[in-house]
Amino acid sequence: TQLPVVYQKAKEQVFTIWTTLQPVLTVHVGLASSAKAIIILEQCGKNKGYQEMDACGFHPEGGCCMLDGPEKIESTINMKTLWKNISVEGIDIIFSRDAGRYICDYTYYTSLYYGNGRAAFIHVPPLSKSVTADFLGKALQTIILEMLKQCGEESK
Repeated sequence: TQLPVVYQKAKEQVFTIWTTLQPVLTVHVGLASSAKAIIILEQCGKNKGYQEMDACGFHPEGGCCMLDGPEKIESTINMKTLWKNISVEGIDIIFSRDAGRYICDYTYYTSLYYGNGRAAFIHVPPLSKSVTADFLGKALQTIILEMLKQCGEESK
C-alpha cells in the first residue's frame, strides 16, 4: 500500500493494515531523498516532535503521534543484528535510531504502536543508474527474508 504524505491518512491506513490483515510483521519502506546509495535500517519510532506540515498543511496535535503513547517504541526486529548479518553488494546498509520526525517516523511509530513492536522501517535511496528498481527490490527481499528469520526464531 502506498501511504499518502498526510499524517492522519497514513495513521488510518496503518491502523487498517493491523486490524484487517493482522500480519506477523509489517515492513514499511520510505524514501530518504538525501541518501545516495544507502539503505537505512531504522530501529525505533519516536512519539513527539512532529512540527513539519504534511502535504495538506497539517501537523499532529501537540506534534505527537499518540497522546497516550510511550516516548519511543523499539522494533522487535533487532536491526543491529540484521545490519551485522547482511550485506548487499553495491550498496551500503546502515543502522539508525532516528527516522526523522516526518511522515516516515510518524508511520513507523504508529505501526509499532498498533503492532506491539512487530514493525520495521527501511529507508531507501531514490532510484538512479546505480540503484535500479530491480536492484532495490532484490536488496529489500534479502533484508526482509532476514527479518522474517528473526520473527521465526521468536516464535520457537
